[in-house]
Amino acid sequence: MLPVAVLPVAAILSGISYWISNGGKSPNLVSAFLGAAGGSLLDNMALLFAVGIALGMANKSDGTSALAGLVSWLVVTTLLKPETVALYTGVADVNEVDPAFLKVQNVFVGIICGLIGAYCYNKFKDTRLPDALSFFSGKRSVAIVTAGASLVVAVALFFVWPWVYGGLVTFGEWIVTLGPFGTGIYGFLNRLLIPVGLHHALNSVFWFDVAGINDLNNFLSGEGTYGVTGQYMTGFFPIMMFGLPGAALAMYLTAKTTRKKLAYGILLGGAISSFFVGVTEPLEFAFMFLAPVLYLVHAIFTGISMAISQILPVRMGFGFSGGFIDLVLNWMNPMAQNPWLIPVMGVFWFFIYFVVFYFIIKRFNLKTPGREDDDILADDTEYDTRSADDKYLVTGSRFIDALGGKANILELENCATRLRMEIDDPSKVDETALKRAGAAGTMKPGGKSVQVIYGTNVQFVKDAMEQIISGQAAAPTGAAPEPAVAPAVGGATVLTDAPTTTAVRLRQPLEGTVVPLSAVPDPTFAQGIMGPGVAIEPTGDTVVAPADGTIGATFDSSHAVALVLDDGTELLIHVGIDTVEMKGDGFQTLVEKGQKVTAGTPLLRFDLARIQAAGHPSITPVIVLNNENAAVTFE
Repeated sequence: MLPVAVLPVAAILSGISYWISNGGKSPNLVSAFLGAAGGSLLDNMALLFAVGIALGMANKSDGTSALAGLVSWLVVTTLLKPETVALYTGVADVNEVDPAFLKVQNVFVGIICGLIGAYCYNKFKDTRLPDALSFFSGKRSVAIVTAGASLVVAVALFFVWPWVYGGLVTFGEWIVTLGPFGTGIYGFLNRLLIPVGLHHALNSVFWFDVAGINDLNNFLSGEGTYGVTGQYMTGFFPIMMFGLPGAALAMYLTAKTTRKKLAYGILLGGAISSFFVGVTEPLEFAFMFLAPVLYLVHAIFTGISMAISQILPVRMGFGFSGGFIDLVLNWMNPMAQNPWLIPVMGVFWFFIYFVVFYFIIKRFNLKTPGREDDDILADDTEYDTRSADDKYLVTGSRFIDALGGKANILELENCATRLRMEIDDPSKVDETALKRAGAAGTMKPGGKSVQVIYGTNVQFVKDAMEQIISGQAAAPTGAAPEPAVAPAVGGATVLTDAPTTTAVRLRQPLEGTVVPLSAVPDPTFAQGIMGPGVAIEPTGDTVVAPADGTIGATFDSSHAVALVLDDGTELLIHVGIDTVEMKGDGFQTLVEKGQKVTAGTPLLRFDLARIQAAGHPSITPVIVLNNENAAVTFE
């Protein structure tokens, strides 16, 4: 998503430049300046992917991995550029080099280079060399190894790439013989190849004079065949101007409430650039990897639009792309046929995209922008609700001190209720200080592993600790001590002096055998550190609401859910032990935070066989978080 984030403004700058220059016919200083600014990014999108993917696929966000991606890109593209290939093959004229190598700087190659850089970083960042070569140990070795690996890949691409490129060109020439059906296939494949940048091979067949079609140049020059010229461009206009903005609206409306503002930025920018300029990558890349099924639907719709446009008496072309600016500029082109039908078709496609995308996203709980489980758009699902982080920064700072300082914390993660860490020297951990800072308990499973039980707001504490450790935030000073209780959902705390037992009668939330909490093979649950409750050895695969209430929290790994019942009781249902390590594989959250539910409403679904295959106990604790004197029974 790093390279995608820069595309909307680049596309808008390029579109304004194109508009000012009247479709490139009357360039001036302003249009040249804006066009160069936008083109500096759009023309180098493949390079942005090489760097961005290397950074994103690395185990840790480290500039070394980004440098490795850049090194790989420079090595591969330099070794395969036409001038270099001409030397290999003994060709005197660069223009006689296989045309495939004129298109070697594409997103597909950029992705390969990014993956090479990330792999080399992950594999060799801790490499130790003999003392004589110690300067090149560790991260300094990454770029060197990357360059070597890229040499091998470049040699492979030298033989493979012409076959890939040539095959696409040949296939495109065959499609021309199929009429509207072939045009639909072209539109479908055009979108399907966008992720790897290979759509240019097909475009060159239909838009330029590779196979004698020359659709784009013939349209712009007004020298084509009326009623025919433009048929390989027309169908893009309704999709780019109306269909994708409809999809953007559906993704915005289905985004989580706390992430709407974050999704709004990229979706609005992408919709504007798609409508006005016809640059769709900002929107398409925003969901093609998060929800591939939606991108497949988008590709199918594009193919249908292309076929319909050829069948209908409507023709339009573009010099930049299928956006509003090109539509206006070419409205009076002598090759334009019934251009007024394009907005009519567009309204139809807007509603089709909106309805279909909205239904599929909600039905299958797809992770489109604003709904994802990772850190693509935000640090966590609560980002927008935290105008001030002082409370968590205070807790995080005290946790760091009690854990022996920043240098003693080697790794820092969290699950539904606890921090999971690797500590360099566990003997430095001060459990009493952790308790005073707000921890409900501390666990030391063995080795360097340390777990600090906090509650369902543990994500905020972890984020605050990371900010302090990285230097993004300063550790607060002079704050009043916190009580030695564990925060729970909704800000309530564990009661320590309730005089009598409180009976909590619930519907059994999961099919299976009810067992005592002490049977759970995790002391945090078994000893009641998180709170009282019972456990279930599941035979079913769906957790349902045990009573009417509100969803208090969901989790990125979908292995747990927290509820606030109508009577104020706060529950945590935690499927399996250590299942957070499965990172959501085999789990699906069916509700959202803040959603009202009634008894029996499905909350999450899981694959029992996958949990067992991963070696994790499937026993599921049902815990009361805000009353240590509660006694849970199922009706």
